[in-house]
Amino acid sequence: MTIRRRTTAAAGALITIAALAVGGPAAAAAAPSAGPGGVTHEENPRVPEGAVWTEAYFPSADGSGVELHADVLRPAHLPAGAKTPVILAVGPYFAHAGQTGPEGWTQTGPSSRFADFTTGTNLFARGYTYVMVDLRGFGGSTGCLDWVGPGEQADVRAAIQWSASQPWSTGKVGMYGKSYDAVTGLVGNNLRLKPLKAVVAQEPVWNMYNYLFSNSVPRPNVTGTPNAYNSIATLAPLPDDSARYRANAAYEQSHPECLSDNLTNNNNPDLSSSYWRARNLAAQAKGTNTPLFVTQGFIEPNTKPEDMDEFLANHHGVERGWLGQWEHVRGNETNSSGQLLMGRAGFFDEVMRLYDYYLKGIRPAVHDPAFAIEDSTGAWRAQPTWPIAQSYPTLKLPDGQYVDDGVASALAAPAASGDQQWDMEHYADPAPPAAKGFAPLADDAHSYFRWSAPVTSPVRITATPRVTLNASAAGNVLVRLWDVAPDGTGVMFDENVALIERAGRVGFDLKSTDWTFQTGHRLAVQIGTIGSGSWLDTPSGNTIQVSRTRLSLALQNPRYDVPTQGDRSPYLDTYLRQYTRTFPEVGEGTFRLAVDKRR
Repeated sequence: MTIRRRTTAAAGALITIAALAVGGPAAAAAAPSAGPGGVTHEENPRVPEGAVWTEAYFPSADGSGVELHADVLRPAHLPAGAKTPVILAVGPYFAHAGQTGPEGWTQTGPSSRFADFTTGTNLFARGYTYVMVDLRGFGGSTGCLDWVGPGEQADVRAAIQWSASQPWSTGKVGMYGKSYDAVTGLVGNNLRLKPLKAVVAQEPVWNMYNYLFSNSVPRPNVTGTPNAYNSIATLAPLPDDSARYRANAAYEQSHPECLSDNLTNNNNPDLSSSYWRARNLAAQAKGTNTPLFVTQGFIEPNTKPEDMDEFLANHHGVERGWLGQWEHVRGNETNSSGQLLMGRAGFFDEVMRLYDYYLKGIRPAVHDPAFAIEDSTGAWRAQPTWPIAQSYPTLKLPDGQYVDDGVASALAAPAASGDQQWDMEHYADPAPPAAKGFAPLADDAHSYFRWSAPVTSPVRITATPRVTLNASAAGNVLVRLWDVAPDGTGVMFDENVALIERAGRVGFDLKSTDWTFQTGHRLAVQIGTIGSGSWLDTPSGNTIQVSRTRLSLALQNPRYDVPTQGDRSPYLDTYLRQYTRTFPEVGEGTFRLAVDKRR
């Protein structure tokens, strides 16, 4: 289980992947599109103001012959040889033609993916170089795309080493990204490379398996996501890209196996396979210590908070984070009304204080909390780490049974199909229909509920709940947690599913959460058939008797919260509208939800 009973992570050894052979950095080769001094904004409006753009190529670190492409943006006000620290982004979204598809550019140039970051931080005026590297198979890099496997991990290694070894580099590198290029930041941490001094990772995937499967049950994007990245990998270059860039971008045309293998390799439900062990970033983080600044939405409909708890527990270095009730957004993003989508101000300032300290040695004049956390009430608090809990109860739930027929009994989402295409940057689970008109929630043939007594004072469920149970037959199981108010309205705030391969003991984690129960509220635990468009399960038709159910929780007392700056994130109210239902009756409370007062 992943619930952490600690305030600092336990010591352990880093798990490395033997396929990641150390490769030496190579010298840059300027593309024909860049002159000897590079291209300025005045010469090409796609180049950010205050920057000079050049392109470079270097080998990956695994000896495979893969050639990686980089776009390099240097401060225009500095001499060509001036040494600066480097902010590095590595991912699939930096092609000149567009991030996930053609963007209508008529002239080639560096990607604008993180133009908000370079502009919002005055990065070049502050004396930083910014480097964007295409992972193998994408943009101007050769090779077959590898879904954060040993090949892509070798690409990250090469990108860090190359950025640190250039004559204009101080040898100190920070990584920056969101979504897929946040994942490569986690990879960078796991590689334990001395030049990498800090990582900023917004809304990453902590274990690549979880994006396509849940405990051997496929998600609806199990083929759609690989197909989406195949589409990105075959994005055509622009006519005025260099001959070298265009040749590399056409790699898949002569290597069609890249695309077919990407589909086949990722359609593997076995979490314990060597393929997925190589992509379990949370496990590989054991014993690492690169300073991290992460963001994660607990109610994220895209890159969900699965195995975040394990990653942070395994990581032993400085940790900073914004955790809260938002969707798949950047720390600086706003909506059309100007509201910050994470609700907290000052993201770029905090990011640069981190980089300035670890890459330049500038001690910050402002003290930032290690973790700023928004709970389900919209209130923000500061903590020295996450999670912190005072009690770790294991609740015993009464027995029950259900028919594994895949029939939705509550909170059904629109049916999903396996051929939907979405990449990690854009996908969101199908939102359930509005509560109006839906049948009330109650025990039925498809699922059953077990209830706590009303809480007598506020209590927070934090960290990662875990359920274990005995199942009488093979099939599927879904477990949901509900926060039910005295008036019978309930919000589903956590869920996960598992394949029951055979009769016997089954155990699995739910998503990490940070949900506060107000006085008088009850925890309802729903157990039953999946019946949800968020998974592509194959119902067994079996009647499954469930016994010896145990729910392990980490409980925190909100009375000890230390408030910090932050507003209610707008998505919280959207989520509450989508996931609130009315229970016609509340069952008898068979267990107690309370912080152990002896602690």
